[in-house]
Amino acid sequence: MPTPLPAVDDDALLDRLQRSTFQYFLKEVNPANGLIADKTRADWPASIAATGLALAAYPVGVERGFLTRADAIAITLTTLRFFRNSVQGTAPGATGYKGFYYHFLDMTTGRRAWQCEVSTVDSALLLAGALTAAVYFDRDSEDEQQIRTLADELYRRADWRWAQHGGATVTHGWKPSRFLKYRWQGYDEALLLYILGLGSPTFPLSDDSYPAWLSTYAWKKIYDYDLIYAGPLFIHQLSHVWIDFRGIQDAFTRERQIDYFENSRRATYVQREYAIRNPLEFAGYSQDCWGVTASDGPGPDTLKLDGVERQFFDYLARGAPLGPDDGTLAPWGVVASLPFAPEIVMPAIRYFVDVRLEQDEAYGFKASFNPTYPPTAEGAPGWVSPWNFGLNQGPIVFMIENHRTGLIWRLMRQCPYVVNGLRRAGFSGGWL
Repeated sequence: MPTPLPAVDDDALLDRLQRSTFQYFLKEVNPANGLIADKTRADWPASIAATGLALAAYPVGVERGFLTRADAIAITLTTLRFFRNSVQGTAPGATGYKGFYYHFLDMTTGRRAWQCEVSTVDSALLLAGALTAAVYFDRDSEDEQQIRTLADELYRRADWRWAQHGGATVTHGWKPSRFLKYRWQGYDEALLLYILGLGSPTFPLSDDSYPAWLSTYAWKKIYDYDLIYAGPLFIHQLSHVWIDFRGIQDAFTRERQIDYFENSRRATYVQREYAIRNPLEFAGYSQDCWGVTASDGPGPDTLKLDGVERQFFDYLARGAPLGPDDGTLAPWGVVASLPFAPEIVMPAIRYFVDVRLEQDEAYGFKASFNPTYPPTAEGAPGWVSPWNFGLNQGPIVFMIENHRTGLIWRLMRQCPYVVNGLRRAGFSGGWL
């Protein structure tokens, strides 16, 4: 391991990491339409999820001095106007359908890329970003009023009942002529989706949707922790970017005397314990080097290393402790757990700094690395991803901010649609 860098205090380190990570949303954007690149690879399309994260990141940037309020208003308006005016329909050049949007869009034209699906969960992330902007930009100027009007219009036109396709739970998405066969079932990042769908004043999810989703949860005891199980760490984080679940409970968590925030804290500790135990004997795993989640990887490849045949994957939703796992770790996934367990996250952040995962990096940490796979450069801690991803950058910016000031959580407590959705889902207690 390289010699540790000169120490800085926690605040200075988080300042630096948040600022550099935020730069992704300033540089990987098409200023003509506000679309944010899915990742930094050349000629790569935009992601509607990354664009939604950007809309919510701009208020953080204003508060932290990363950009002016005027600049944030301008790019927010550009983005919302693009989605309001984009083609909705079944035509090949459409951007979305029924108030939802294609997962990936051409950065220049904003049209569907790669014959991808209209994604319900990625559309939810986009709409959550729009609603964040609507709450934050609360002044009486014409531009800020228009932000609120546009965000409201976009949210109200999403037809959540259509997305159920005759069932109780919500489908993953739709392609022209057919729905995808998968539904949002089992504890996953769709927690936010269900809350937004239930809160809609126009086309809300049916009353049986949320109970149907809860019925698919898996309650497990992992090591010494009882929790609602999901293997990839991001599942325990993504909905928490926007919603403060401390002290509020739905029927499932109320019965088990837990809340989703505490559940995420336990999931974070499970990840660290998995790395300490390291049952598959991957290189590098330790109490300060962990974080198995959705990430880029060195595969697809199979190598025989120290007498052991190892299979490596490319981009995959990795999970712990039940897998899949190929030795790939994602610093972003660790940082996004900061509010839940700062006492174990900060030492891991410092470890990632010490192994130079910020070095020569424009946007915070490298997206992922694999200490087991042969290094791609001299002095590297194994394989290191050559790309950054918009979906990684946002949670770093938000969860540092929520840990320090609770900004996004405070904003979304003021969003009537979120409050209504939580109440329709059966949440009560705490700030609600």
